[in-house]
Order: sequence, then structure tokens, then C-alpha cells
Amino acid sequence: MLKQFSQGLARVEIVVAALLAALISGLILLNILTRALGTPLYWVNELAIHAMIWMTFLTTSVVLKRREGVAVTLLLDALPACPQAIVRALVDAVILGFAGLLLWLCWRWYDPVALWEAGFDIGAFQGETFNFIYSERTSTLGLPKFWSWLCLPLFSASLGVHGLVNLIDSLKGLAARQRRLA
Repeated sequence: MLKQFSQGLARVEIVVAALLAALISGLILLNILTRALGTPLYWVNELAIHAMIWMTFLTTSVVLKRREGVAVTLLLDALPACPQAIVRALVDAVILGFAGLLLWLCWRWYDPVALWEAGFDIGAFQGETFNFIYSERTSTLGLPKFWSWLCLPLFSASLGVHGLVNLIDSLKGLAARQRRLA
């Protein structure tokens, strides 16, 4: 069931990333057109940058789920099959650990419990925690930056799901290999 959820999540991430790529292309073309006409829209650059950031995190999660990240495998390829499987499982464990650490850091950064305790009063939250995440705004769009930064906790949560599924698959493969050898 977790594996199916991971696969469905990856499909959603790819679709959203593709839509964001189309949006980025459209925004860049709009930027070129408005600049050529002498009436540039400055917010277009900022929106394209934020869309690109979200697209990058979404696709990175899927790339790591599929184990298609850039890697130097010279040493790994030289190992026999069993040590290769162990190294792959260790890499999956490191990715899962990274996702967990990043999710924990995002939880501390966004601090939803303190925000709730402050009654969702941003001023009271800032006064109690000295955390100004909810008051910072983008330069030209004027939107709260925390909306753009939400890609980090979403990335870490989805990476955690994908990493857990990959680790389980690696451990199952390693156990099956051990049973065949025994």
C-alpha cells in the first residue's frame, strides 16, 4: 500500500512539475515580449523563479525515488552482488535519514504549534519565537515567502515516503539474496 502511494505521489509530482515547466516557459516568453514592447513586467521574473524552485524540488524527489540521480558508480560496480545490495540499502537509509532531518528542521522553522498557540497572530508569534518566516514578503509580487518555501517540507515529506519504500525494497532484496545463498 505504501509502495502504491509512493508511485501515485511520484505521478502527481511529475504532472505538477511538467505544468510548472510549461508555466515557466510561458512566463519567460511573456517577459521577452513585454521587454521588447518597452513595458516590462518585473513580477514575471520572480514568479518564474519561484515556479522553477518548486519544479526542481518536485522532480528531485521523483529522481531519487527512481534512483536515477547522478552518481559515480565505479567503486559500486566493482563490488560483488551482495556488497552492492548492502551499499544500495545504505544509500537508501541515508536518503531516508536526510528526508527525516529536513522534515524536522522544516517543522522547527515553520513552528506550527507555536503559531497555533499564538492564535495565528503573526505579531504575537514573532514576539514569542523571534521567527519572522510568516511576515517576509517577496520583492515584486508582495506574497508571503512562506508559501514559496513550503516546497521544502513537502519535498522532505515526499522524499521520506519514497526513501522508505526504496529502503524496504532494498532490504527485501537483500533478504531474498541471503535466502538464496543459504
